[in-house]
Amino acid sequence: MTIAFQIAVFALIAASSVLVISVPLVFASGWSNNTNVVLSSTSLWIGLVFLIALLNSLIS
Repeated sequence: MTIAFQIAVFALIAASSVLVISVPLVFASGWSNNTNVVLSSTSLWIGLVFLIALLNSLIS
């Protein structure tokens, strides 16, 4: 269970890093072209936050 928690935290950090770089680029290049990419990445990030909260409650 601890390994799953660590992998989820690493995935959240990686997704956050990608979003920090990609969202300003998407806004600069045109929002209408890449709307689905930003929304799906944001949904993934929100899902990871809830997954980490669930795993944290199971570990503690």
